[in-house]
Amino acid sequence: MSAVLGPERPQMVSHVQQALSYTVFDCKWVPRSARLMCLGSAARGTGVIQLYELHGARLEMLREIKKPKPIKCGTFGATSLQQRYLATGDFDGNLNIWNLEAPEIPVYSVKGHKEIINSIDGVGGLGIGEGAPEIVTGSRDGTVKVWDPRQNDTPVANMEPVQGESKRDCWTVAFGNAYNQEERVVCAGYDNGDIKLFDLKTMSLRWETNIKNGVCSVEFDRKDINMNKLVATSLEGKFHVFDMRTQHPTKGFASVSEKAQKSTIWQVRHLPQNRDIFMTSGGSGSLHLWKYEYPAQRSKKDSEGSEMGVAGSLSLLQNVTLSTQPISSLDWSPDKKGLCVCGAFDQTVRVLIVTKLNKI
Repeated sequence: MSAVLGPERPQMVSHVQQALSYTVFDCKWVPRSARLMCLGSAARGTGVIQLYELHGARLEMLREIKKPKPIKCGTFGATSLQQRYLATGDFDGNLNIWNLEAPEIPVYSVKGHKEIINSIDGVGGLGIGEGAPEIVTGSRDGTVKVWDPRQNDTPVANMEPVQGESKRDCWTVAFGNAYNQEERVVCAGYDNGDIKLFDLKTMSLRWETNIKNGVCSVEFDRKDINMNKLVATSLEGKFHVFDMRTQHPTKGFASVSEKAQKSTIWQVRHLPQNRDIFMTSGGSGSLHLWKYEYPAQRSKKDSEGSEMGVAGSLSLLQNVTLSTQPISSLDWSPDKKGLCVCGAFDQTVRVLIVTKLNKI
C-alpha cells in the first residue's frame, strides 16, 4: 500500500453534524436532491425513518415517520427517478417500499424472511443498470432473496442452504454485472467469511471463496457494467479487492487485501463518479479513502494456458476519525461529487465534503 501525499491530497471535511434521538443503522441520499434519509431504531424498539434537507451548514428535518419494527437497511436502487420510492428491510424480516410523499402505508410489502433483514440492494431503477427493477435481501435466516416489486409476494430467486448445509447469517448483499437485459449477479457475504456469487441468469452459484472472517460489506465498483471489481470488508479490519474480469477455473478471481485498521470495517462505498475510488468506514469511528491502481496487465496465462487475473495495488488517499463509536453506514451523493453522509453509533449523522477528487 502507498499513501498519496502532497498538496493534491483530498481533504475530508465534516460539514454538518446532527444529533439523533435513536440508533441509526442506515443513511441514504435521496437521488436528485439535497435530501437524505436516516433509518433506525428508537429506544423502545420501534422503527424510525427521518427525512432531512441540507441547507448550507445545517440539516432541517422535513419528516419523521414511525414504524412498528426497527429498520435496518434501505435502498433507492430499484425505483424510478420520478418516484424515488425507498425500499427498507426491518428487524422482523419485512421488505417494504415507501412513497415518501405518503408514507403511512407501504406501496409494496412482503414478509420476506423469518428473521432480521441485515442488508438490501436494488438495481434496474434510477436509470442505472439494464433489465427489470429488482431488490435483493440478505437475512439472519441464512437466505438471500431477489424480489421484483411489480410481482406479488413471491421472490423471483431464493438462494438458501442446500439440505444438510449449515445455515449462515447473511450480513451483506450487492447486485452487479447488470450491463444488459439478461445478465445479473448477486454477491452475498456471510458471518463465517463465505462470499458467494450467484448468477441470476443461469440460477447457479458462479463462484465462492472464504476470507476467514465475517463479511460485513460487499460492493461492486459499478452495478451496470461487465463485472470489474468487487470490494469485501471484514470483521477484523481487513478488506479485499477482487478483480472480477478474469475468472480462473480453479483459482477464481485475483485479489489484493489491506489491513486498514484493528477494528471492524463496517461498510465500503465506491465514489459514483470514479469507480476506482472508494471509502471504508470503521469500528474505530474512522473513514478511509482509497484508490485502486490497475496493474500493467490485468491478466496472464498460467502454466496450463488458462487465463488468470492479476491484482492491482491500493493507495490510501486520506483518513479521518469522526467518532468514538463505529460508523455503521455510509453513502455518497449520486449527484454532487465528494458529498457523503455517514451514520455512527454515537447517534449522530454527519455530512462530509471530500475535496480535490477531480485531481486524483
